[in-house]
Amino acid sequence: MRSGSVTFGTHIIGALGVDWGTVESTVELPVPVAPGAQWSPTWTVCVDAWRVPLGMHIETRDVSVRWT
Repeated sequence: MRSGSVTFGTHIIGALGVDWGTVESTVELPVPVAPGAQWSPTWTVCVDAWRVPLGMHIETRDVSVRWT
């Protein structure tokens, strides 16, 4: 793999479980990755405080990876 990115879809969930919106964030993958290599990276997903009013929370539900 020579290049790639991972996109996270972080959902803003209301107190009653209603999905109020989704914030996407994309991060470039650390490359190059050798064939057969294994790694378990972690990323911190940040959402502006004004997007998550009191009583709501966030959940990262969607993750997609694109590599070339």
